[in-house]
Amino acid sequence: MVFLKRFFTMNKKISIIWEVLKIIMIASIIVVPVRYFLFQPFVVRGQSMEPNFHNGDYLIVDELSYRLRDPQRGEIVVFRSPIDPAAYYIKRIIGLPAETVIIKGGKITIYTSQGKEIDLNELDYLPSSSKTSGNLEVSLGKDQYFVLGDNRSASYDSRRFGPISREDIIGRVYLRAWPLELSARIEVPSY
Repeated sequence: MVFLKRFFTMNKKISIIWEVLKIIMIASIIVVPVRYFLFQPFVVRGQSMEPNFHNGDYLIVDELSYRLRDPQRGEIVVFRSPIDPAAYYIKRIIGLPAETVIIKGGKITIYTSQGKEIDLNELDYLPSSSKTSGNLEVSLGKDQYFVLGDNRSASYDSRRFGPISREDIIGRVYLRAWPLELSARIEVPSY
């Protein structure tokens, strides 16, 4: 009788352990692909994207969209640093492939590959007092993007390290998840 009691108790423990292992395996099968191929968390470090993102903001980065389409002007992207591939930056796309970006007198002018001139109006996401410092002209290659931080006076961006390549872009910022009171889907400005 004691033997049977121990046998059923051990069987019950093995059954519980097996159920827990099954749950862990199923969760891993679902979570791992989502985490590594679709969405990835990212925590903002520094002040280069203020006033729109602050140090400690928790963002969700969409890694799938750019497998289906090209990055667009105004989207906020996370990418590998061109200086240190182990570091990741968050910046806004300003210039697209085959365009020329000119920064002069605090203004940004873009010449598209079709020859169209765009005086970039950034009032949707930057205060009117914000000016883009620098005096430069950059012609982008076929897979290059020009990126700037929203805090133009405190951002280490394409004005210093040059254009970024398409292959270094991890994904676009899709959602601010933290702080909770500011959580929202990130919209792309229209120019």
